[in-house]
This record gives sequence, structure tokens and C-alpha cells, in this order.
Amino acid sequence: MPGSVSKLRLSIFDGTRQPFAARAKFLVRIVDGNQKQLHTDFHSENTIDFDLPFHDNFGDNHSVLVSCDGCQQAGYQPVKLSSSHLTTLDIMLIPNDPGFSFVNARWPAASAAFPFLAANTPGPAAQARYETLLENNEKALAAFLNICEAISKIQLAQGTPLDYIKQVRWDAPFAPAQDRFFAWSDPALIDQVKAAAAQKRFAVEDGPGLFHPGATASWKQVQFGEANVQLTFHEGETTVIDGAKCVMVEPDIDYFRDLGAHAIFEVATNSLTHSLTNPVEVYVLRWIAGRTAGIPEFAPLYTVV
Repeated sequence: MPGSVSKLRLSIFDGTRQPFAARAKFLVRIVDGNQKQLHTDFHSENTIDFDLPFHDNFGDNHSVLVSCDGCQQAGYQPVKLSSSHLTTLDIMLIPNDPGFSFVNARWPAASAAFPFLAANTPGPAAQARYETLLENNEKALAAFLNICEAISKIQLAQGTPLDYIKQVRWDAPFAPAQDRFFAWSDPALIDQVKAAAAQKRFAVEDGPGLFHPGATASWKQVQFGEANVQLTFHEGETTVIDGAKCVMVEPDIDYFRDLGAHAIFEVATNSLTHSLTNPVEVYVLRWIAGRTAGIPEFAPLYTVV
């Protein structure tokens, strides 16, 4: 009831997905749904408990922002609080100039997790191709690992989207990039995504060719407020693998669920700055979103250091 108290436990992690261990002063800002600032102060602990007013209305949808020297600020909203139970929020802070650790993403681990990396290519050549990507385009590899980890967690009526991918495209202009990759897929994946959309787990994107030239159909996951998977199909692009016809699929992850926000803050910004979606940003957003949703941890084969 209004006048009672809601409890929030904030935990701060680093890019290795471990509790933030370095000594730091964390500036924590909390604003309620009425846009009233409830808290602004520094803390030295990586887990902090807060007692906050409970309104029993939209005022309980809080925004939480965390920052510290040397790190990019991060936050989450809405954090919906309750007077009946403790709400937990996990936030990840990464360095201002982040790097990648691919120690757990070497060829043996990557090829075991994603066998299609070696499809239709002799083992040594497939390994060399992958290691060239690792050495020359870390952001593209990070994006690939982000997307594969995310789609491995999507349960369709039969399997996950990973089960339908037959072969990654490495030829220009379809080679893995820092915001997406292209692959040959069993066309049955289209019907599986349609079924998931009928269950309101995906939303159809009208006019998919606007953001994805040549696309014929596209659906975006709607499970999270941020960092949802989008599966876009180019049914005019086909090939035959092991005697079966395959179509081209283009998986990516957008910062924002809302198409308008995606167009204004991501696509338009990227066009103006000639930049691409940053896989590090996706990594942070998806990890926070998954922790908030209480699903198995988003844990790609690399970490941010």
C-alpha cells in the first residue's frame, strides 16, 4: 500500500560477469516513475540494499543508473518494485576503453559449440578462417558469439534457431560483421519463427527490406526491453546443402525492442555517425536484461576486460 516500503538490492558486476572486485566509488542514481530523484550518492560496496517508498502505481517503475571513474555508465528501467518482496537488479560496468578476452573462444571450443563453422570446409581451412577473424576483426567475432549465444537460448516448438543453421557465409559482402552475420538455414526455421510469433514471442517487422536490403521477411524477439534477437530471411537467396534447399538468414541483435526507438536511436545514429551496432554494448544490455528476467545467464564464449 502507499506509504509502505519497497526493497531493492543492487549488485554491480564487471565485464567478466563476476562481482566487481576492483576498489571503486560507485555513483548510484535512483529515480521513481514520477521522475522524482530518490537517491544520489557514492558507494564502495558492489552489493547495496535500498529501502524506497512504495506507491502501488506507476511510481514504482524506477530508473537505476550506476557509474564510476574509468567505466561506462550503465542502468536499467523500468525496475518495478513491490512492497511484498525484495527486488534484485544486476548491473554490469565495463571500462571506458574495453577489450576482449577470447581465451575460451579458441577454435576447439567454438567449433564444438557451433559445428556449422566448419561446414563444407576441410578442418584446417575452417580453423584458419576462424582464427583470421579472431586476429583481424575482434568486433565481428564478438558479435557472432553474442548472436549465437542469444539464439541458443530461444526455445522454438522444435529446437532452437541454432539447430537450423547449416553454414555461415564467409563470402563478401556477407562475411561476419560487427553487427550481424549471414548463414544458410533450413527453411523450416521460418515456420518455427512464425509459430513463436503466434505465441507473441516474436513480432513481425513490416517492410523488412528497409533496414535489411533484399529481405523478404523478418521477426524480432520481444522478450526483453533491450537487446532482442532479430531473424531476417532472404528467401530469394538459396543454395543446396547435402541435397536440401536452404535459404539465407540474417541474425542480428538490436539495442531497442521498439521499432521507432530502433530507427531513431540506433539506425539513424549509426547512419549519421557511419558507425555500426557495438557488440560490447549488446553484450552489456543483453546480460543485464537476462539477469533481470531471471533466465539462464547470457554467457558467450568471450568476456569484456
